[in-house]
Amino acid sequence: MPRVLFLGDVVGPDAVDYVCERIPKLRRDRRADLVVVNAENALRSGPQIRTGFGMSQDVVRRLVESGVDVITSGNHAWDGDVAEVERVLAHPRVLRPVNMPAGVPGKGTIALCVRGHTITVVNMMSKSAVVEAQPMFQRWLDYPGRVDPLWPAWEAVDRQGATIVDFHGLVISEKQAFAYAVDGQAAAVLGTHTHEATHHLHLLPHGTALVTDVGMTGRLGGVTGIAPAHWVATLRGEDVTDLPPYELADGPMTLGAVVVTIDGNRSTAIERVN
Repeated sequence: MPRVLFLGDVVGPDAVDYVCERIPKLRRDRRADLVVVNAENALRSGPQIRTGFGMSQDVVRRLVESGVDVITSGNHAWDGDVAEVERVLAHPRVLRPVNMPAGVPGKGTIALCVRGHTITVVNMMSKSAVVEAQPMFQRWLDYPGRVDPLWPAWEAVDRQGATIVDFHGLVISEKQAFAYAVDGQAAAVLGTHTHEATHHLHLLPHGTALVTDVGMTGRLGGVTGIAPAHWVATLRGEDVTDLPPYELADGPMTLGAVVVTIDGNRSTAIERVN
């Protein structure tokens, strides 16, 4: 029975280092046949980039070389330099949400052969995840923040074998409702975006594994892995112009990860990796 190791939002270059160093041992210790990592928050500040937002070709290369099979994303897939974003999204193992309008670079699904079994990884995104990223979407979309409805996009996906869904969204009820809607069609619905791991791991009646949020892989001691200064100033309505750039939190590193065991097109177990 194939086992899938899934890591939630990797926040910042320190977390990329942490993941790359540990993936080979995690694969062995957890007997993982497929490794999926959400890496949309991996970058440090630079031109047109805020720390903890976006991906790069170098990050993708390092993760793949360490043993990551598929890299998923979400609303921050479009952060950064336009040309670099397009090159990242052209990588054969990188996904962006599938429910995007025609003309947006990249793809939202990939099917791989894993121990003789076909597993399809699908990246989906709720409208609840895109508010903070609206300016980035203006490069490709008719109006900022446009995301196509979830259900028609799901029904249009070519699902081969067992299907693993990275559901990138903010609303708990929406993630859980989607999982029940696809119970028996998807082997697992694994929530990302909030960066805060949820406690309960579910096996739904028809074999779909569900966790509302896998949680981030990044440093604690801040707001979603980022130092709190900007978030606090914004909440207070203060001018952030003179604040230093976004920086990573400086607490201990945490690993947000689960392992899903698949039998046929169903899951038989989901467990946390601590």
